[in-house]
Amino acid sequence: MTKYIFSTIFALCAFTIIAQVQDHSEYLNYVGEADKAIEEERWYDAAAHLESAMRLEPGNPTNVLLMSNLGLVRLNAGEDSLALAILNDAHRIAPTSVIVLNNRAKVLQAMGHTSEAYNDYSLILNIDSTAIEPRFMHGIMAVYSGDTITAKKDFAILQRLAPDSENTAIGLAALYTATNRPFDAIIQYTKLINNNPDIEYYSGRAACYLLTEQLNEAAADIAEGLRINPNDAEFYLYRAYLNKLRYRAEDAETDLKQALKLGADPNRAKLFYKLGK
Repeated sequence: MTKYIFSTIFALCAFTIIAQVQDHSEYLNYVGEADKAIEEERWYDAAAHLESAMRLEPGNPTNVLLMSNLGLVRLNAGEDSLALAILNDAHRIAPTSVIVLNNRAKVLQAMGHTSEAYNDYSLILNIDSTAIEPRFMHGIMAVYSGDTITAKKDFAILQRLAPDSENTAIGLAALYTATNRPFDAIIQYTKLINNNPDIEYYSGRAACYLLTEQLNEAAADIAEGLRINPNDAEFYLYRAYLNKLRYRAEDAETDLKQALKLGADPNRAKLFYKLGK
């Protein structure tokens, strides 16, 4: 399961607690132990410490932040439904808390409830229009739902608020790809690769190079992707397509079979192969 990041949120929580309950050493001790357990990915220990702190001081107003973190702890422990229930309770206590809404949106996404997650990101942006991560997630979800008008607005705002952010470049690359602007997407993927040569960015740029028939450039990105992960089915699909464009039918067949062997969707593989004719 994907590890969800707590550092910024938990730091805020700890700062607030230190400022307001300095004399409550036992409460602080539980919070500190929870923080350590989260860093070490000991999810059940973290949950136990957070719950102990809240039982110790049930009236402490900062408990809503502990509940928010507890929701992500439960999510990381594989307890999705419990995580959502905790965050629903936290939202009822603090309906305008951006932290609670953001964490609930993460849980909803993990559970596959994308429309509800999107609604939470929309609520966040109504409360704080400058929130960077929620703006990014709102825009990305809009892209994948086909709402490119909303996505354009979101990423225009991100360009103004965080022009050098990795998320801004990711969002623009996704938007340009979805709106048939592969040359513009290549610029964004190149920026991303220069800062962080992640395999996903090579995959995105390779696809755009294929769309623009920049075959040598596509071949280089495919080769780099397979160097990073020799068992990536997506790159074998790309190379099958590339080989068809280069009239290397036998090589294309070999790559297609390897992609299927590695788990590529047969219908998608067939489409890729046909496109190369």
